[in-house]
Amino acid sequence: GIIFCPISEAIQKHPDLVKKYLGSVIPTTDHFFATLNSAVFTDGSFAYIPEGVRCPMELSTYFRINASNTGQFERTLIIADEGSEVHYIEGCTAPVYSSESLHSAVVELVAHKDAKLRYTTIQNWSNDVYNLVTKRAYAYDGATVEWIDGNIGSKLTMKYPGIYLMGPKAYGETLSIAFAGKNQHQDTGAKMVHMAPDTTSKITSKSVSRGNGRSTYRGLLHVAKGATNVKSTVRCDALLLDETSKTDTYPYMEINQEDATVTHEATVGKIGDEQIFYLMTRGFSEEEALSLIVNGFMEPFTLLAEHMIMKVDIEHYLKRDG
Repeated sequence: GIIFCPISEAIQKHPDLVKKYLGSVIPTTDHFFATLNSAVFTDGSFAYIPEGVRCPMELSTYFRINASNTGQFERTLIIADEGSEVHYIEGCTAPVYSSESLHSAVVELVAHKDAKLRYTTIQNWSNDVYNLVTKRAYAYDGATVEWIDGNIGSKLTMKYPGIYLMGPKAYGETLSIAFAGKNQHQDTGAKMVHMAPDTTSKITSKSVSRGNGRSTYRGLLHVAKGATNVKSTVRCDALLLDETSKTDTYPYMEINQEDATVTHEATVGKIGDEQIFYLMTRGFSEEEALSLIVNGFMEPFTLLAEHMIMKVDIEHYLKRDG
């Protein structure tokens, strides 16, 4: 009963589902780029997981810009019905051209009661692409939405996946990683909006900048009036690899309920000559020492990726052998 197809095909074959959910999370009037996408999008992904169904494998898609001086308007709509589970993985790339291109996507996720939805995206655009996207999820009673976001490449990325916790005991988590190289600006973060009581969320953001690259964390944590017993944790860490790279942090917190438990922690670190020298005295080359330090900084992200792969392999093995 799982439906997974291009959204252009879903419009033809499943019009009732598309009509019900398209634009329900991100209205066409949300902002300029949402309106632009709604007006001109031609394709993207559509997935519907029926009630009580656990998708037995990851659903994977790949988006690529194949022409210079162009715009790509991806539209993705994923619905996890009550008690269902799904993991969706998206990859994005573009070759290097002499002129600039635009990627302006709109992604809408709906996790109904007790559903579990994980959305993973790794974007490795070339440095002539403006990556300006809008991504948002609704999590209803007892639902879980996990957003894993990797940003490498592009000239400018502006991306803040949002999870709206609409029902009691809903859980939202975002884990984002950004790398800003020469002449690149990664303006990323997350939004958590607690609209119901007993909801929990976690935001983890890590960024690395080098060679005059600039990384920015821009996040919003909103707790609505009447959303009692909310718990939320925000952590953003930045690593600078040289004297010319930059990082900024803009955390916004709007707490309208007195009993909310909210923590925020931010760190900025810089690789010093002493660290490199120490590792080189232990037999590492300068490049190996730098790689070792960066990999240690990224450990939470890489551990989660390894855990995801291992978990899937074990589940497939158990299912195969009964």
